[in-house]
Amino acid sequence: MIRRNPSGDLPVVPSSAFIDPTAIICGKVVIGENVFIGPYAVIRADESNADGQMEAITIGSNSNIQDGVVIHSKAGGRVTVGEYSSIAHRAIVHGPCEIGDRVFLGFNSVVFNCTIGAGSVIRHNSVVENCHVPPNFHVPSTSNIHNNEELAKVPLVSPDISSFSESVAFTNLELVRGYKRIQNEF
Repeated sequence: MIRRNPSGDLPVVPSSAFIDPTAIICGKVVIGENVFIGPYAVIRADESNADGQMEAITIGSNSNIQDGVVIHSKAGGRVTVGEYSSIAHRAIVHGPCEIGDRVFLGFNSVVFNCTIGAGSVIRHNSVVENCHVPPNFHVPSTSNIHNNEELAKVPLVSPDISSFSESVAFTNLELVRGYKRIQNEF
């Protein structure tokens, strides 16, 4: 469902994107080309700051927002998801937040008030908040990272983890094409 927010902002969605009919896209949201948004995902840009302003939630081209993902922002803060990034099932991205290109955010993970550098992998059931994760970092499953000092203990992404992230992104690009082909059959 595509709908306006109370400020009157309507999402911008290109015809090449696939949004599952059960997903909710609300307000000041800008979706890039060939984006896949899975069942029951919610992307909601509807809160304003004290001045009545809000930044957009932007999803970069060729990215995928999988089943049950929630993307929202506190007080109109900006949320950006880069190109070819994968936000896996039931993850939460709460802004302000910037996620770089080719990032993998694992199942049930939560990111809040942070920057995640390009090529990074945040594995399943992890919490990353109030941090600036440099490019090509790997945050292991079930990690809780709450400040930049804790990042010094996190290893760089290995090539096998990086290739996994790329395979997820490309698999979901094929899903966009497949679902776009059959969308009128429902």
